Amino acid sequence: MSEESLSRLSLLLGEDAVGRLRQSAFLVCGLGGVGSWAAEALARSGVGALMLADFDTVKESNLNRQLVALNSTVGRLKAEVMAERLRDIRPDLEIELVTERLAPENIAALLDRRPHWDGVLDAIDERPAKLALLEACVRRGIPVVSSMGAANKLSPDHITVADISKTAGCPFAKLVRKELRRRGVAHGVTCVYSPELPVETTDEAVESLREAPGAKRPLGSIVTVTEIFGLRCAQALMEPLMDSAGRAHRGGWRPGKV
Repeated sequence: MSEESLSRLSLLLGEDAVGRLRQSAFLVCGLGGVGSWAAEALARSGVGALMLADFDTVKESNLNRQLVALNSTVGRLKAEVMAERLRDIRPDLEIELVTERLAPENIAALLDRRPHWDGVLDAIDERPAKLALLEACVRRGIPVVSSMGAANKLSPDHITVADISKTAGCPFAKLVRKELRRRGVAHGVTCVYSPELPVETTDEAVESLREAPGAKRPLGSIVTVTEIFGLRCAQALMEPLMDSAGRAHRGGWRPGKV
């Protein structure tokens, strides 16, 4: 990545912070409506290495919200599409792809692929893998940011960031919080969530969109919510590297803690 391409970021953060970002490595799990936007934000912010984990392919139903979803990419692996896009933005970016389905039994091996992670983004839909990833990160001391329920939410104004122990009003966050406590994890997971009550959808509408008998219940979504979830996730991941020395910025803004 040329110096010119990061010049506006350097003006905002300073060269030391940009240098830390260029030496960083992040793992992004899930490249859907949240993870795809987060991955691109990380790449455009000059991070050094990204591992992209997603087994799924692009579907027509993804076109309303996912960065990887184009008519020309339907049927392709999301991880491969995302990697091509990021390499076009950042030819120097170190990218590794994981296209196997994440499950509790392969989370440890995934985290072992690098000796050090500056952060992990959990944008996984499937609950067993999500819980296993969060627990493993906390126990290993790896900073982790987890996206809670962005589906069936309509207003971006309520999206916020807090430790899992401080979340309130999000039914999915409540479920994750309860399950993690059963595993002995009460805090240490930074969550991006919205306390907005989910919009109710009719059973008739849901059944008409179900991909196959027995398939998971389809949920409503809008890009103005899922994208902001993703960008907030990326911001939370990078904040410790943006100003680890605690230098005050113009205007009084100071990054928070993950």
